[in-house]
Amino acid sequence: MKKLFLAASIASLMLSACGTHDETDEPNKQQVAEKKEQHKVTRKDGVTYVDGHLLVNKKVSLPSDYAPGENAEARKQLDRMIQESRQDDVNLVFRSGFRSYETQQQLYRSYVSRDGEAAADKYSAKPGHSEHQSGLAFDVGSVDASDDFKTSFVKTPEGQWVKDHAHKYGFIIRYPEGKEAITGYQYEPWHLRYVGKELAQTIHNEETTLEEYFEVGQ
Repeated sequence: MKKLFLAASIASLMLSACGTHDETDEPNKQQVAEKKEQHKVTRKDGVTYVDGHLLVNKKVSLPSDYAPGENAEARKQLDRMIQESRQDDVNLVFRSGFRSYETQQQLYRSYVSRDGEAAADKYSAKPGHSEHQSGLAFDVGSVDASDDFKTSFVKTPEGQWVKDHAHKYGFIIRYPEGKEAITGYQYEPWHLRYVGKELAQTIHNEETTLEEYFEVGQ
């Protein structure tokens, strides 16, 4: 009888130990499953790439002599987007594209002279830190132009159309609303960055930014 009681006690302890082990291991398995893969960061000729995508922001710069002009595929998709927007009676137009280091330098200086450096830094990039220098960024507007380069652009038919459709052509709204502390810039519903359709779709679905997706700071 004592032997039977001892065997039952050992079996009970073993079952309890197994249960405790499973509860401890389960969160670890979940954490491993949810852990994101490391993004590959490379630097070539002074240009930074994350998973093959060019990155430039307030902390990551481009060389002063980097001048690729407009990216051909990006411009092709922009033109297609503008053309196809007409089918929805939307008068979307191109406003700005590639901008050289020197041009950005002149613009930034003029903004600082007018508004002061602190204010200028909220809406303008220092030379070498502008996405326009990459050849992958474009500003769009409407034929009416009254809301161009204003946050109110998002309330126009063109702004709403861009918000809903730009990702289908490989573009993201680079500086989204509510993400100013992450991107370093004010909300710009008119500023588009070409990243390709796959990544644009992901960023659109997740309502995130390039910095958040690539897990890098600005």
